Amino acid sequence: MRLTTKGRFAVTAMLDLAMHARDGAVSLTAISERQHISLSYLEQLFGKLRRAGLVDSIRGPGGGYVLRQQAELINIADIVAAAEDTLDATQCGGSANCQDGNPCLTHHLWANLNKTIDNYLRGISLQCVINQQQERHGGHKATIALTQIH
Repeated sequence: MRLTTKGRFAVTAMLDLAMHARDGAVSLTAISERQHISLSYLEQLFGKLRRAGLVDSIRGPGGGYVLRQQAELINIADIVAAAEDTLDATQCGGSANCQDGNPCLTHHLWANLNKTIDNYLRGISLQCVINQQQERHGGHKATIALTQIH
C-alpha cells in the first residue's frame, strides 16, 4: 500500500490554501508557485476536492479557491479520499474474494491496516498540521514551504 502523489499533493495544496485563505480566495497559480506543483495537476485535484465538498471556487478578478469549512473541521482522510481513487492495502479491494472467492490468509491483516490508517488520518485536521508547521518554524505565520510533507 502506498499513498500516491495525488494524495500527497492534495494534502499539500489544501494546507497551502488553508494557510493563505485568510486573505481571501487563493489562486491555483499561487499554490503552484509556492509548492512547485504543476498548475494542470492542481486543476485536476481541485476539481475532485470541489466535487467532494472540501473547497469552493470563486470566479472573476481576485478569484480562486476557499475552504468550504474551517480548517479545524477538515480532516486529512477526507482530502486523501477525494484525491485518491483508492487507498487500500488488500489485493481484493476489500471485497474479501482474494483467493478463489474467499479471503486470503492475510486479508484481515491488510483490512485492519486500512482501518488503522483511516482512523489515524481522520484524527488529524488541516489546522492541526498547520499548527505543527508553525511550531516547527518558531511560531511564524510566514509562508511555510510544505514540501516536507511530500
